[in-house]
Amino acid sequence: MTDDAASLGNLSSRLPEGWSMIGAVDLAQVGGFEDILQHRFILLDLDAREPLDPLDTIRQVRGAMMLNIPILCFGGTRELRDEARLARADRFFEREEITDRLAAFCEQFGW
Repeated sequence: MTDDAASLGNLSSRLPEGWSMIGAVDLAQVGGFEDILQHRFILLDLDAREPLDPLDTIRQVRGAMMLNIPILCFGGTRELRDEARLARADRFFEREEITDRLAAFCEQFGW
């Protein structure tokens, strides 16, 4: 989830064969509870702004939907990462690092 077209393009280009990605700025764009549950993980841009609110997204997934899907965050300040950690996001990476690690995440979370 990002509002940055360049980041979305970089991430999409690094997906292993057989994987796909939905670019969204709102969970409703992904679908309802059942749809989100079918995803292996969420990549969340902590630098995103309107209309995407990264902290609200984490709260919706963890609180309202009560889903334990991995939330892998990238970007953001130290303070924002701390807030996301308190909201129960799982892991945090630099913007440049997330694209390099994407293939490993796909392997790790593959079914």
